[in-house]
Order: sequence, then structure tokens, then C-alpha cells
Amino acid sequence: MLTLGIETATERVSVALGDHDGVLGSIDITRGRRHAETLTPAIEFLCRQADVKIDEVAVVAVDVGPGLFTGMRVGIAAAKAIALALHVPMIAMSSLDLLAYPLRRTDQLIASVIDARKGEVFYAFYRQNELGIQRVLDPTVGSIDDLISDLLGRGQETLCVGDGAVRYRDEIVAGFATDFAGSSYSFPSASALVELAHLKALKEDWVEPHQIEAMYLRQPDAEINWSTRNSGAGR
Repeated sequence: MLTLGIETATERVSVALGDHDGVLGSIDITRGRRHAETLTPAIEFLCRQADVKIDEVAVVAVDVGPGLFTGMRVGIAAAKAIALALHVPMIAMSSLDLLAYPLRRTDQLIASVIDARKGEVFYAFYRQNELGIQRVLDPTVGSIDDLISDLLGRGQETLCVGDGAVRYRDEIVAGFATDFAGSSYSFPSASALVELAHLKALKEDWVEPHQIEAMYLRQPDAEINWSTRNSGAGR
């Protein structure tokens, strides 16, 4: 069962193909916020290099966030379009799950942390289990102080991962002693996406394209600005 994975929730565009033999190939591109211009050529190039035709894809997996609003929308729209054109089901995964999965062999608590801008981060916590990882704190958005407070509340040896952990490393360490994953783990990976999606696909744990929604956790900036403008106009 050939799975196409699309990940665009952060600064990186990542696509991968995988089946029962594992990941067949992947491409990761970090070049500003040119997700719309980068994604389709990346998928086409990957298919050529893997000697796969797009109509061989049986499942489309997509990262639904949290993350950059525009990036999420680009990836989800493209994934839906492909799934609809091929008449295949979809699997949705969180960017925070994808950050944690490559670190599943650690005995430490895993804190996935994505930069949410405006001094905030998206984060979730995970523990190792027999299936790989288990989420022990659902995705949330908050300040660095909120993250530190949640880490202190657990008081466990912790491994932080993600671009949010990289950006706010000094602030986190000042409030809570923790380890940090290497820089190669800073962004969610489409390779992890197809691995996790394959496990779901084997159980037919998929959804139809119209059921896929972005995990925003907070309003997009445009909506916030419009609400502020409207509230000001009524004064």
C-alpha cells in the first residue's frame, strides 16, 4: 500500500513515499515560506526518483498542524486535491506527533515544541510505549512560562525537540533543566508521517478528504486583526 506523505506545517516542506518496506524516498526543503511554489515540484521530483507514478498512491497522509497557518493550508489543500483526484482515503497526523516519533526510543519524557510566533509555542508531551509513542499532554498553545510550568508539574527527565525548543532554548533552560534533541530533528518529517500513516492504513484507520481539518489552536492573524478592528469600530 503506497502512501504519499505531505508535511508543510513549519518552515520546511517535506514529502515522502512509503509502503510495507518502509520509506522509499523523501525530500526536505527549507527555503523561507515558499510552500506553494515548492510543494508540487517536490512531489513530482520524488515520484520520478522513486520510479513511482502518482496514480499508484493508495493513501495520502498529511500533517494538519499546529504550525504556520499558510503552510498548513497549502499542504492540506494539495493533499486533498490529490486524494480526490485519485479517489483514495487520507490520514491526518499532528506535527507535534511527527516531531516526537523519531525519538521514540528514549526513556525520557518527550516535549515537542513548535514556534508559534508572537512569543508563544505549540507543544505536547509524549512517552515511549510498545507501539512507539503515547501522547500524555494534548497539543496546546501558550507562552514559554506556560511550557515551563507544565514541565515543572511533571518533574520528569525531559527531551525537548522542535524549532520552538531551538528558538527558546535559553529561556527554557533558565526555568527547567532539560535535554535537547539535535538540530536535525528541529522540523517534522514526512518520513515519520508515512511510517505512522502506514500503521494506521493497515488498520484502515483513515478518513475521507472532506473530514480533514487544520489544527489551528488559535485564530489566524487575519481573523484576530479583523476582530480587533471591528471591536474598535464599535467604540
